[in-house]
Amino acid sequence: MAKYLFIYHGGKPPSTPAETKKVMDAWGAWFKSMGTAVIDGGNPVGKSTTVKPDGSIANDGGSNPASGYSLIEAKDRDDAHKKAKGCPLLAAGGSVEVAPTMDM
Repeated sequence: MAKYLFIYHGGKPPSTPAETKKVMDAWGAWFKSMGTAVIDGGNPVGKSTTVKPDGSIANDGGSNPASGYSLIEAKDRDDAHKKAKGCPLLAAGGSVEVAPTMDM
């Protein structure tokens, strides 16, 4: 099995405690549905900065900044895509970037 980094982008954050619970329950159910394929459920991330080749810093995180990550195990890219399609962030208008990791 290969490892895939799921990088989350965007999505509307919950605005009430009830909505937060609903969103967290959806994430918990999604992770549970993948079972042992979830290597690291990850975390949300704060606003990113980018260090450019000249050493300067961009404070906006680019055009589509990351909002979180997870590390998932999958048979192949198609299996990883299938797993990503269940992500609750998609229902909130976000997207999931899927990248295979490489063992060094």
